[in-house]
Amino acid sequence: MGRALRAAAVASAAALVALAVAPTAAHSALPPRVDLRVLVVDDGGPATAAITSELDGAGTPYTTVDLAAAGRPVINAGFLSDTVSGRPRARFQAVVLPNDNPFGAGSAEMAALAAYEAAFGIRQVDAYTYAQPAVGLDYAQTGGYIGRLDGVRGQVTAQGAAGDFGYLRGAVPFEDNDPDQSESYGYLATPLGTQAAGASFTPLVDALIPGSTQRGVLVGQYAHDGRTELVIPFVYNQYQQQFRLLARGIVEWMTQGIHLGADRNYFEVQVDDVFLADDRWNSTLDCTPGDVDCPIGTGEDTDPIRMTAADAAYARQWSAAHGLTFDFVFNGGGSEDWKSDHDTASDPLANQLVADRNSYRWVNHTYLHPFLGCVQDVSVVPWRCETTATGATQWVSRADITAAVRDNRTWAANHGLSLDDEELVTGEHSGLKVLPQQPADNPNLASALSGLGVDYLASDNSREPDQRKVGPALTVPRFPMNVFYNAGTAQEETDEYNWIYTNLAQGGSGACATSGNSTCLIAPLDAATGYASYIVPLEARIDLGHVLGNNPRPHFIHQSNLAEDRIAYPVLERVLGDYAALFAADTPTENLRTADIATELQRRAAWSTAWKGGRVTAYRIGGTVTVSAPSGVPVDVTAPAATRQAQLLGSSAFGSPYAGRLSGWAQPGLLQSSVTLTLPAAAVPAAPAAAVQSPAKLAAPAGRLPVPEGVADAVPAGPGDSARS
Repeated sequence: MGRALRAAAVASAAALVALAVAPTAAHSALPPRVDLRVLVVDDGGPATAAITSELDGAGTPYTTVDLAAAGRPVINAGFLSDTVSGRPRARFQAVVLPNDNPFGAGSAEMAALAAYEAAFGIRQVDAYTYAQPAVGLDYAQTGGYIGRLDGVRGQVTAQGAAGDFGYLRGAVPFEDNDPDQSESYGYLATPLGTQAAGASFTPLVDALIPGSTQRGVLVGQYAHDGRTELVIPFVYNQYQQQFRLLARGIVEWMTQGIHLGADRNYFEVQVDDVFLADDRWNSTLDCTPGDVDCPIGTGEDTDPIRMTAADAAYARQWSAAHGLTFDFVFNGGGSEDWKSDHDTASDPLANQLVADRNSYRWVNHTYLHPFLGCVQDVSVVPWRCETTATGATQWVSRADITAAVRDNRTWAANHGLSLDDEELVTGEHSGLKVLPQQPADNPNLASALSGLGVDYLASDNSREPDQRKVGPALTVPRFPMNVFYNAGTAQEETDEYNWIYTNLAQGGSGACATSGNSTCLIAPLDAATGYASYIVPLEARIDLGHVLGNNPRPHFIHQSNLAEDRIAYPVLERVLGDYAALFAADTPTENLRTADIATELQRRAAWSTAWKGGRVTAYRIGGTVTVSAPSGVPVDVTAPAATRQAQLLGSSAFGSPYAGRLSGWAQPGLLQSSVTLTLPAAAVPAAPAAAVQSPAKLAAPAGRLPVPEGVADAVPAGPGDSARS
């Protein structure tokens, strides 16, 4: 910025401080009201989109100003603040900018923001900015690094760990999914050796500068001119692990640990078909005999996969050792069929699992796993729905659906298994629509669920990622893990994986090249080593991405994966091990049962509708937070430890601890119309200085910083990563 332009910018900032914001906030006899809403100034780049995605997922209200939109609001003193009942009001508790100054040199909008932030103590996030003295960093050209950051290993500093990034154990590894694509880009630089008078820079996350013994800043706090900025000199998108690890800390930093919404990490694993035997993949036929994917005349599977008593004993030991409670989604008729087929009165597998029944949660999967949608015509591949003479679809009856569920309840009661009858997983999620053959739900399903008292019904997240109502029931979308139901050994899994994810020229199905939601293998995996060396780390990385996404949806595998080679355990162990290496002990994974997951998703949907519809009012005055929402809609809040909820008489505990803070859903107390929280005195954000001591020094505009293709169009972790494909 030239001297004349800088002088103009300084004058503009000084004028706004003098005439608009600062006197209102700084000289009022009343402490200001700060509304719990974030201002996001968006340039259309992936970094601001990532932060917006985090706010959306957590349920943290925000207002977006699209810089490219015609007729967008002008950011000035009136847009940012006003008075309510004589009290100064800050309309936004935090500001997210695409860089340190997206408006241009001498911008009145940037000057207004600077004055507002200084007057009300509002923090600013520079979502992606280059290293420069204007943000407290030396130029990266001076002993730093500019370029690709794929595979870089970031580290939370001591100051970061003592503050808003303390939920991390330390390491912040950057993704490198494809060596042929640039997936990240940024600037590694050191803080200025001599900061401007009164300014300071605190590195919060850093990394070793290539070719140097010094460490460059990845995330840092720059305090200057009565303002505080979070400086992030690298670009990212919402899916990348490095952002997912830092997202919570970015929000906690800018909101000073007090905001609407919450972010937790969830990992819940459901094991389907317990007590049944699953058909086995045939590597010669490239299909599964006994299932509908094999040509007519192939015959039945003569060697199905079923857990043994030893497998059941191992499951109990493993679950206890790893602190992960399985949901066993069971079909009691499978045990009865096994006894009949083996002409015996006893089933060793059932005996072992029933003996260990308190080690698991049990979920009804129907008695014998029938298909509960249309009546299937399996005389063709792919199957189709049978029709009447007039062409109408034939449906499985309500009576048959009801019997399938009730017979399994009876079996469970006879064997001492504790069920929540409100939960149900139908075989293959049948009864729900299945494209392309069955584009609508079985019309008999809703009435059957109503008669059975089922309120929570599992669905397949790969088909229907959104929760919806089916009669009285809410769906619970589940993530299918890429550990196949028809594989009991690592070699079977690898052979089927090769078939699905290699192209025709390499002997595969070619589906990966045409499905539109997958990627192909470069070459078939080695049958002996491919599972451990490729599939396990890839699937664990995909599943860990779900865990880090504040997503309570469960994952599901099948009992076959706990049998024979027990191929599910290496994946689960990798997820849990990688998670433990990344997160501190106060940030564990949450392990909810189906009903609780459904309730959480339902609450989130109602909360999102309320705040996006302008029906939530939330603000902080000093150490008191007040939140009003429509009647019957619980409010979602994150607050410092030791926060209490004020009641008509006295107070009560609020939320539950997670990642060093309290969070949870709350309802107004008796005879109250809003939720009122009292913050501990030590956690109340400090009031800003009575006046800005010096006008804001506004940086020159950063312009469009480099964004590699692998950030703009996210690079999948590999085959099966449907979120990024």
